[in-house]
Amino acid sequence: MADDDLDDDDKDDAGGGAEDGEEGGGAPKSGRKRLLIVIAAVLVLVLGGLAAAYFTGLLQPVLDMLGGGQDQAAAVEGEGGGPVVSGEATFYDLQEMLVNINTGGRKSVYLKMKVSLELANVNDIPKIEAMMPRIVDNFQIYLRELRVEDLKGSAGMYRLREELLKRVSVAVAPAKVNDVLFKEMLVQ
Repeated sequence: MADDDLDDDDKDDAGGGAEDGEEGGGAPKSGRKRLLIVIAAVLVLVLGGLAAAYFTGLLQPVLDMLGGGQDQAAAVEGEGGGPVVSGEATFYDLQEMLVNINTGGRKSVYLKMKVSLELANVNDIPKIEAMMPRIVDNFQIYLRELRVEDLKGSAGMYRLREELLKRVSVAVAPAKVNDVLFKEMLVQ
């Protein structure tokens, strides 16, 4: 009985005449199509992952290592004959600031903070020191108008960093400040 079923299947496969070439070639073609679809899907996923890693900056250390690790800013400044910026940053610590912040007539609230400026060039330190009274004044005026709600959460800290960076950059205009870093911050 099992032999009869096998014979019937063989007859079905072989009984097609002109259709034999199409059916016999159809099964391997569909296998090839599936293989090509799987390969294409894997390629799309890999290329999409690499593109996402590149645009989010996760791939940057690998590219720097492959490219010799030369910083773009160092290459640009080095070609112009100016000082070559090394991969290390220069930091300048500001004095500790203690201000009372705006509470709208309630109990006094104080903000104590220490910040450090990340400078683009070591040669900018004398310019920063010369403009220190202006920097401190700009910071004090801005900080006194803050409310406690303005400092809550990471978004508040980010806005504070951006505002301080904007104000210090205006105060030391020819010098370049890359970032304002919080070393200590206390609201009491």
